[in-house]
Amino acid sequence: MDHWQYLMVLGACLAITLPLEFFGSGVYRQIGRTASALLPVAAVFVTWDVLAISGQVWTYNPDYVTGIRIGSLPLEELLFFLVIPLCGLLTYNAVTSCLELMRRLRDRSSESA
Repeated sequence: MDHWQYLMVLGACLAITLPLEFFGSGVYRQIGRTASALLPVAAVFVTWDVLAISGQVWTYNPDYVTGIRIGSLPLEELLFFLVIPLCGLLTYNAVTSCLELMRRLRDRSSESA
């Protein structure tokens, strides 16, 4: 079971933030914008990780990863660079949408007063 811990944490992050998709214009519903936000950042950090691993700056405990690798990176680490920023985008989109709704409600109530 330990080999699945990293993947389970990533899955939990996605599950917890999934309902945020229903606030505002959504993130999953704008796949092009989402990809253009995630992929350049992921590319930078994947490169950073590959260089750090090849330079033996750090490694990953094999007890907590599945052992599936994409090049020198564990699958979980590659997914990390997509999942965590995606959760951040979902959170940002939801907070922005809620703040906009609150602003509109405040403006509407001040107009009627």
